[in-house]
This record gives sequence, C-alpha cells and structure tokens, in this order.
Amino acid sequence: MLRTLLLATVIAMTASPASADSVHDATQRELPALLEFYRDFHANPELGLHETRSAKILADEARKAGFEVTEGVGGTGVVAVLRNGAGPTLLIRADMDGLPVTEETGLPFASKVRVTTDEGIDSGVMHACGHDTHMASWIGTVRNLAAMKSQWHGTLVMIAQPAEEISKGALAMLQDGLFTRFPKPDYAMAFHDSASLPAGTIGMKPGFVLANVDSVDLVVKGVGGHGAYPHTTKDPIVLAARIVTTLQTLVSRETDPQDAAVVTVGAIHGGSKHNIISNEVTMLITVRSYSPEVRQHLLDGIARIAKGEAVAAGMPDDLMPVVTVRGGSTPSTFNTEPFTGRLTGLFEKRFGKDRVTTVAASMAGEDFGRYWLADKSIQSSIFWVGGVPRDQWNESVAGKRALPSLHSPFWAPQADAVIGTATEAMTAAALDVLRK
Repeated sequence: MLRTLLLATVIAMTASPASADSVHDATQRELPALLEFYRDFHANPELGLHETRSAKILADEARKAGFEVTEGVGGTGVVAVLRNGAGPTLLIRADMDGLPVTEETGLPFASKVRVTTDEGIDSGVMHACGHDTHMASWIGTVRNLAAMKSQWHGTLVMIAQPAEEISKGALAMLQDGLFTRFPKPDYAMAFHDSASLPAGTIGMKPGFVLANVDSVDLVVKGVGGHGAYPHTTKDPIVLAARIVTTLQTLVSRETDPQDAAVVTVGAIHGGSKHNIISNEVTMLITVRSYSPEVRQHLLDGIARIAKGEAVAAGMPDDLMPVVTVRGGSTPSTFNTEPFTGRLTGLFEKRFGKDRVTTVAASMAGEDFGRYWLADKSIQSSIFWVGGVPRDQWNESVAGKRALPSLHSPFWAPQADAVIGTATEAMTAAALDVLRK
C-alpha cells in the first residue's frame, strides 16, 4: 500500500512540480525516515495530556538537531529553541494528541491501542485528525532548519503542543510561561492536514479561519407527575421543546446574515417512562461563531430565551432554567495580514498556483488561535495541506464516493504527500521569515 501511495504522489507532483532546490531536495531525502516516524506515531496514539511517548520522541529528535529542549511545558508540551544570531523569532507548532476513536482504516500499521479515558470510558485511540502527520512534519522541519543554519538568522521556537482536541494544550503552555520563559515570537505558524483537499494541495485564507466553540449545558426544571394528569404538573419536556424552537431565532432573526453563527442542540435527556412527566430535562448545546461580539450575543441569548420561555410557561423563580457555559471553550483562530498573504505568495511561487487554493472559513475549532490572542502584536497563520488521495478525490468530485472527514475512524491521509508538502512549506516559510 505504501508503495502505491508513493507512486501516486510522484505522479501528482510531476504534474505540478515544486521548485527543484535545496529545500525540496532536503525534504525528499528526509521523507523515508519521516514516514517511519509517521507510522510509529499512527500505531501508538495518545490522548490529550497523556502524550508522554510522543513528546519524548520529538524532544529527542530536537536535541539531536542541536536545539535547547525543555519538556513538561503545560503538562506534556515540548519547547525546542535554536538561537542563530540576531533576527526575528518564529514559533512553529505541531499538536500531538489522538482521539478516543476505534480505527477502521485497515492500514497495516493501524492503531490497536485501547484505554480507559479520563471520563471512565473504554475506547480505542486513533490519530483520526492527522496529528501524526503534524509531528512527522515537525521533525522534518527541525532537521531541515538545523542543517540550514547558514541560510537564516534569528531564533526558532519549535513547540509540540498537547491536548489540542480538548482545547487545553495551548492555554496550558501559555500559562506555564511559553512567552516569558522562552523567546516570545514575532511570527507564529502551524499547518493542519485536510480531509477536504486533494493530497499535496495547500489551503490558505486570511482573517477568521476557525470558530469560537462553546459547549452549553441547559437544565430545564419542572414539576413532575402522572402523565394522565398533566394539568397538575409543569412539563419540562414541553418547555424544552419551546426553548429549542425559539433558539433558532438567535441565528435566523437576531444575527446579521453577514456574520456566521451556529446554535445546535445536540442532545436532550429527560423522562424515564411513557406515563411519567419528569422534573427535569438536560439540553446540550454547541455554539459557534467568529467574532467575540457574536459569541457573547449568542451565549447571552440562550440564557435570555430559556428564562423567557420558562416565565411564559408559568415557572416560579425557584424553577428557572440553569445555563452553564462549560470550561474548555475554544477561541476563534485569526490569520493575520500581511503574513498570510506573504506565505500564500511564497507557496504559489514554490509549488505552483495549481497547488495553492483559497479555502473557506470553518466552524470547527482549533486552539492555535490562543497564541495570537495572547499577544496580538504577533503575526500568525495556520494553513492546510490536503490529504485526500487523488483517485479518491476524483471519484468524490464525480459523485461516486463519499469521503471520510477528520475524526472519522476511516480517515487515512496520503501521508507522504501531506508530510512532504508540509515539511517543505514550513521550511521554506521559516527561511523566508528568518532570511539574512
């Protein structure tokens, strides 16, 4: 299978070759070793805040390349610093954690890991979001830039971040002194593999690219009783239904159509039997937005609507709904200019305009945005590298195949194309930012 994937990549790249130069050549020399790292990471995934094995591998590789390495930052995070004279400071991030997903890709190196999660659930573990490709590319970038010290000046800060999937890793590293114990970056950069782009294609976008993500628990209270005598009760299930309906107006009638917003009731739990009216219903809601103003309007609106519907239903003050915004919210990610435009031009020149495309903003979350939010003087950008094998992409475009998404147990990116493209792109970007 690997030989087939490599051949497919060679064919695809020949149609639109990258520039033949030292960065491309160095990356290609490293690629077989990077694919070995990838297969190892893929077969041995670790959940957020438990990435001890992955972190040690990355730390060891950075030390071998001559970086000053600090482990245990923000839990299992790694910070590797290479100082190379006066100049700008560039931070490059890779995330390390897998997901509680049982793999079904059929790959020969598929994960067989099972764990009991922190929530007490027995589950398989899988790199279903492609962080294994991120770590392998991080190693390739470390090796390339250490070997090319004569071509750049400044300070390179390579960080391996834990717990992106649970939106705790970036915040934990910042709270553990990422910008005070270590050189504070002038630029921050990361990439993410994509299940929505053909293998080896780079996706770029300035401005908001990923959303604020909030999880809201809404407890709707009532007065329970016999289903045959509803007039003696105050039914929280009916009230919950009213709340669900009215919540739709937050987006459809209260938010400017030019502003993206999502309010989704993902779960409703209430009641136990056909003829019993319960005392309580719990609703689980995901809320997504880009701007902080829209985010606050949505969260305030949920509380207002829940209370308003309860008042209309005749609920007493001591039975008002309880709205809780859970911890672990993810802030939106913003790609700054002129840095994002600079990278776009660089990648178009290097890979050809047919391999660089403008992508739409996503309502998914990603905590890379926290680094820019911690200091908005930093120029920051995250880009995407497509991982869908070309034959599957063509079948999808023709309507003959449905593609798995990120977080799917079937997601298997074309790793050689992702890692080769991302390593070359990040190396070239670093040399451009830190050029002499």
